[in-house]
Amino acid sequence: MIILYGFGAGFGLPEISPFVTKTDVQLKMAGISYRKERAMPPASPKGQLPFIVDDAQSIADSTFIRAHIEAKYGFDFDAGLDLRQRAQAWAFERMIEHHVYWALVGARWVDPDNFAKGPTHFFDGAPPHLREKLREDAQFRVAENYLLSGLGRHAPDGDIDLAARSLFALSVQLAGRSYLFGDRPCGADATAFGALAGILTPFFDSKLRERTEQFQNLTAYVDRMMLQYYPDFAWTPVREAAAA
Repeated sequence: MIILYGFGAGFGLPEISPFVTKTDVQLKMAGISYRKERAMPPASPKGQLPFIVDDAQSIADSTFIRAHIEAKYGFDFDAGLDLRQRAQAWAFERMIEHHVYWALVGARWVDPDNFAKGPTHFFDGAPPHLREKLREDAQFRVAENYLLSGLGRHAPDGDIDLAARSLFALSVQLAGRSYLFGDRPCGADATAFGALAGILTPFFDSKLRERTEQFQNLTAYVDRMMLQYYPDFAWTPVREAAAA
């Protein structure tokens, strides 16, 4: 059986990491038996989550995990898509993972209130004499990467304006559709869902979340995907309570 290693539930989400969520949903899509265990990035072959262990073979990075599933188990996540749509799906994934994701990182890690509420607790189990230093170092590295991503150069509002253009593109793509490319989800839907749910969780307040909520079809899309792949997770009641 495949073992999927991730952070686990938190921040009002069934999985903290949008990349782990992506793999989790894709394994569900493929109908492959697996179990999930908690891990931290240093345990991964590439120093990042998710990674899987499949018959003693370790595969890290959500995109390479997908490729492994397709090659070994013969599951086509983009079945029903023509060549142009497959190319478009890849382009949307790159936009989400290299643009929308970094907006999410800024909202969680760079915003001091959200950092104190969420990511700072990653280090609660560290030895007391090292805890604060580890927090400061981690936040500094993330903020530096946020700057290098390009979005961090436009704070405090320019980064949100740029992210909103990507959100608009997703909203346009979803117009009149249940999923990105029609009536059934494809591999890119797992990617979009992971990032959008991470933004929309009511656990964090952010301008990014406010801008995302303006796209009603994006919020409905996340609700739909959450119900389909995490039916036992109390997502809709949590969001309704936050909006009340």
